[in-house]
Amino acid sequence: MKTPLFRQTAATRRDFMYGMTSSIGSIALTSMLSQEAKAYPGPGAQAVHFPKSKAKRCIFLYMEGGPSHIDLFDPKPKLDELHLQKFVRDGKAKSAMESGQRYYVKSPFEFHKVGQSGADMATAWEHLKNNADDMCFYRGLQVDSVNHPSANYQANTGNQFGGDPAIGSWVNYGLGSMNQDLPGFVVLPELAQPQGGASNWANGYLPSQFQGTPLRPKGSPILDIHPPKGVTQEQQRKNLDLLAKVNQMHQEKNPHHGDLAARMENYELAYRMQSQVPTAVNIESEPESVRKLYGIEEKQTDDVGRRCLLARKLVEQGVRFVQVYVSTWDSHDSIQTAHGSLVKRVDKPISGLLTDLKQRGMLEDTLVVWMGEFGRTPDNGLRGPGVAYGRDHNSKAMTVWMAGGGVKAGHTIGATDEIGAEAVDTVHHIRDFHCTLLKLLGLDDNKLTYYHAGRFKQLSQFGGTTIDQLIA
Repeated sequence: MKTPLFRQTAATRRDFMYGMTSSIGSIALTSMLSQEAKAYPGPGAQAVHFPKSKAKRCIFLYMEGGPSHIDLFDPKPKLDELHLQKFVRDGKAKSAMESGQRYYVKSPFEFHKVGQSGADMATAWEHLKNNADDMCFYRGLQVDSVNHPSANYQANTGNQFGGDPAIGSWVNYGLGSMNQDLPGFVVLPELAQPQGGASNWANGYLPSQFQGTPLRPKGSPILDIHPPKGVTQEQQRKNLDLLAKVNQMHQEKNPHHGDLAARMENYELAYRMQSQVPTAVNIESEPESVRKLYGIEEKQTDDVGRRCLLARKLVEQGVRFVQVYVSTWDSHDSIQTAHGSLVKRVDKPISGLLTDLKQRGMLEDTLVVWMGEFGRTPDNGLRGPGVAYGRDHNSKAMTVWMAGGGVKAGHTIGATDEIGAEAVDTVHHIRDFHCTLLKLLGLDDNKLTYYHAGRFKQLSQFGGTTIDQLIA
């Protein structure tokens, strides 16, 4: 009996597609392989598209819930005249359901001009006013949704339906890590997750090593960061080496399973983090003067102060992107009390962060971003004049600000109408703001792509333009 020259085996459709050596299939495969190679850059890799960009890292301060631009950074004297008058839009009163129960509401906060730049700030900002000349305020941003989860997703991932990579994942993917022993993207949430949950910092279709790594605000920063009792570091190393060999054998047999390589890298990163994380998150090692600058050990500011200081420590040690969450700014009622309390929570910590970065010479190449998912309306929603005044959600007007990293410091760009209902000058969609953030970090949204589900995808979804007025 003759031995057959070729052993006949059942080939799956996927095997056939990956075995093609010509036509569009091979082009897509080549692209995917090149993307895979790019997806695992070495420590400190610089894949910048704009070499002259100044920002090398980003601290993203996310005020979940929708902070009110009208009551913080965008004063509207016209609302003083209209206070408690029935809400009118386009010169016409709405139905009884709308206009009969909606009232214009003036801001309960006083405003003043601060810094040499004359930036507008509510007087409640007792500390941040000292940093005004390092900040660039932008009043022309708009988003699509007034629902918290979808607006959070859009602000963080570009897609209001979720499932796409977070902006921190894109930055981590594009620039690589500056410290192989720490994650490139770290999230510092509160005890309660923001609306939309962990999808706000997920890797989406990017390899899993690019997802945000949340550090817990209390207790051990990461559960099970240390091996169990009785397991030595040498034993753990041998276990990982054996696992790596088994995974490598499996990967050679299944080269199209790209997630396996990322999973192997995550095991190794977790091992290295065991020695790095305890030092990285040790707030108590900081001098008392620094901890005091952030408001640590003060009742109202300790929590946010610790996370802002931790953000500085992490970027200082090579983490590319750190996101700090503060909630909830969703003040439908009692905006004077609610927003007033929140300002006191974040004022000293954020001012301390900007001051500390500047004193260390880090603000020049660290981009700091402050924003929420949308702004607030000039009226009191479906509430009458007898309640403690609040504001509704507003996707057409909001204020964000940036500092450091090559932004146009000491400027206020864009404007909203006389009651703060809608942006009217230098108006841009959130996708353009994302493109701008990427450019400040040296990345081109049109070139920072990943092949998935039959097409090249990007943070802006289908492309956008940069807001050059925000860049120095």
